[in-house]
Amino acid sequence: MGLASSIGMPAWAQSTAGGGGLVKVSFATNWKAQAAHGGFYQAIADGTYRQLGLDVTLIQGGPAVNNRPLLPAGRIDFLMTGNLLHSFDNVRNQVPTVVVAALFQKDPQALMAHPGQGYEDFAALKRAPVAFVAKDAQFTWWAWLKAVHGFRDEQLKPYNYNLAPWLSNPKSIQQGYAVAEPIYAQRQGGFKPVVHLLADHGFSTYSTVIETRKDMVAKRPDVVQKFVDGSILGWTQYLHGDPRAANVLMRRDNPDMGEDELAASRQRLLSDGIVESGDALKLGVGSLKRERAAHFLEQMIKAGLYKPGQVDVSAVLVEDFVNRGLGLDVRRRLLDARRTSSPS
Repeated sequence: MGLASSIGMPAWAQSTAGGGGLVKVSFATNWKAQAAHGGFYQAIADGTYRQLGLDVTLIQGGPAVNNRPLLPAGRIDFLMTGNLLHSFDNVRNQVPTVVVAALFQKDPQALMAHPGQGYEDFAALKRAPVAFVAKDAQFTWWAWLKAVHGFRDEQLKPYNYNLAPWLSNPKSIQQGYAVAEPIYAQRQGGFKPVVHLLADHGFSTYSTVIETRKDMVAKRPDVVQKFVDGSILGWTQYLHGDPRAANVLMRRDNPDMGEDELAASRQRLLSDGIVESGDALKLGVGSLKRERAAHFLEQMIKAGLYKPGQVDVSAVLVEDFVNRGLGLDVRRRLLDARRTSSPS
């Protein structure tokens, strides 16, 4: 059985895989290589993109790298964006980009607390005397927490991506990316933190979305479809298949990333339902719904981030390339294989 068949590639792609030259495309992420990028690296490592006729160059981001301007400038073809707030801003500012897939159904943004301090209930977090939150977050999801959940600016202390102040104050809470900071906290503090995903409490944005230019959708929809399909299959394989080849590529790009951290982050992606939850369980990884984006926009208007009529949701995303159930059969097959191979 060839790779195209084994990974559940769509029939139209199987008929063209390997035929003719590869189309070169570039894709930029928003940070250094990590498990939260694993599916994209998997699709490169196992040849999925190539089987679909694409030669993909992945450009990683980082603390001193801003890849966002590269997309509208035409210097890259696809961009991994954090969540829909960036996409809303693009529409408001008339930047000609559009979302074509959402690999994370839940935004991994979370609040962490020390165990045994009465913060096991999300509602109790608003009573914490100190909340370590970065400045940019104070103007986005913190504004939503204030408007919807009653959090207060009096709680705020600056978070400079150093866990020490939070670790030394058991009554404090802190922001964190669910697939990263809780792992660091357990390693440095020697305890398992209480973690509350904002997504589980109404922060309904999609995350790790794929953006491209509107002219790509209009003029090269076949390339967009192939890249989206390859990414969906890559994520399915990364989560349920063998991630080792992808890990090798990620550690090559980001030598600071260890195997243990990659494994722990991948497990959190699974256990928290970051990639596979909600519509993705029925429509496949990457699913998008305009109604959900509109609901999130309403929340952000309530939080004061946008004015009514400022963002046209129909210009934010297109559903044409997802919601087809791609990869669901692969997921079932991989899970069945794991159950069969596991000792009873």
